[in-house]
Amino acid sequence: MSSTLFGPDDAPDEAALPEPPAPEGPGLFGDAPPLAPVAPQAVASPAPPPVAAVPAATPYRVLARKYRPSNFEELIGQDALVRTLRNAFAQNRVAHAFMLTGVRGVGKTTTARIIARALNCIGPDGKGGPTPEPCGVCPECLAILADRHPDVQELDAASNNGIDDVRELRERLRYRPAQGRFKVIILDEVHMMSTAAFNALLKTLEEPPAQVKFMLATTELRKVPATILSRCQTFHLKRVPQAELRAHFTRIAGLEAVTIEPEALAMLARAADGSVRDGLSLLDQAIALGGPDNAVTTEAVRDMLGLADRAMVLELMEALMAGDTATALGLLERAHERGADPAVVLQDLLELTHTLTRLRSVPSLKDDPSLTE
Repeated sequence: MSSTLFGPDDAPDEAALPEPPAPEGPGLFGDAPPLAPVAPQAVASPAPPPVAAVPAATPYRVLARKYRPSNFEELIGQDALVRTLRNAFAQNRVAHAFMLTGVRGVGKTTTARIIARALNCIGPDGKGGPTPEPCGVCPECLAILADRHPDVQELDAASNNGIDDVRELRERLRYRPAQGRFKVIILDEVHMMSTAAFNALLKTLEEPPAQVKFMLATTELRKVPATILSRCQTFHLKRVPQAELRAHFTRIAGLEAVTIEPEALAMLARAADGSVRDGLSLLDQAIALGGPDNAVTTEAVRDMLGLADRAMVLELMEALMAGDTATALGLLERAHERGADPAVVLQDLLELTHTLTRLRSVPSLKDDPSLTE
């Protein structure tokens, strides 16, 4: 048998060799093994229809955030503030620093955000200037509403109250706005800043760059140094009257398709104590207490707030005025069993005494809707 360099001449033909066996398991690079050949007569089953993706449930937003004012028109109970700011924008006399003070929940931070939008609004056509009526549709307004505008910074002075924080803020103010017309710095709870931080802020607050505006908010104005107050325009946001709170809560209850009894509405307005946010939080709780019927009753609100029954307060007042100690103690025990706070009972007695004194002096006050008795 003759041979050559590459093997014998009579090597078998490649066509006559058997097929190699199919590989088992993954290949050299981890590839999946080849699928087995499908018989020609097999018919592939139709693919199942695609399952529609279930949209994620939208997180619930509390009423205080859902109905937060976005312009001066929606800001209730602060007519003097709104009128002053409207005139300032109309005359191009907007100050570089504002101090907003008042009790919690009356609109201090909300007012600061509205001013920030009014300063940076460019209008639907992109050519507008500062205006007391921000459009709400331009990129600047939308970015501020979404809390993602690079030039509107809201800082909590309670946690950024050191001198190093003020130095870092001063360093950022050296640069021009990245997107908007003005850089707006909102310092909430500014009375929590340290003395050194206040002193470091004085010069910047007195002569800030032309494109910088400061909005300071506090509930404790007496704790803010006089040197800071003298560099700001101070606005005192007052408590919202009960009549305006009742009208506001009635409108929101209508938008939420909730029925609420007038007496329950009056209780919520009184318990809010002039604070819109507190009142809306109580209204949110009362709606949840009403259940799927979306009905808020007087009895449910009374139990929720831990209030004493008005009739019981009147009986207790009569027993006290008559000197009937046994009846008075029995009424107090009954109120305690229902869960009424003794301090609340005393507060109700004081309010009733004040009301009776006013009615004796001015009998026409009996038509006042805030006097539910």
